[in-house]
Amino acid sequence: MTEKQGAPEQRPVGQVTHYFSKAGVMAVQLSDELALGDLVHIRGHTTDFVTSIQSMQIEHAAVAKAGPGDSVGVKVSEKVRPGDMVYKSQ
Repeated sequence: MTEKQGAPEQRPVGQVTHYFSKAGVMAVQLSDELALGDLVHIRGHTTDFVTSIQSMQIEHAAVAKAGPGDSVGVKVSEKVRPGDMVYKSQ
């Protein structure tokens, strides 16, 4: 078995459930752990960008780490849409 050259391995960590356009924040339902500083790739039908997690909240309280089952708010620089998938680069 050989690895693909050039493309970092990515694993799904959650799905966008809502986007708050005025605040530039996406709500993500997590299926895996996510922490501040993680590099994520957000992909959907019209969404495709990579960003670093700089700010994350649960129920308006800042958190450094969240896990499966948590719904988190994450500040993003570009528009996302419900249904977009969030992948963590490894």
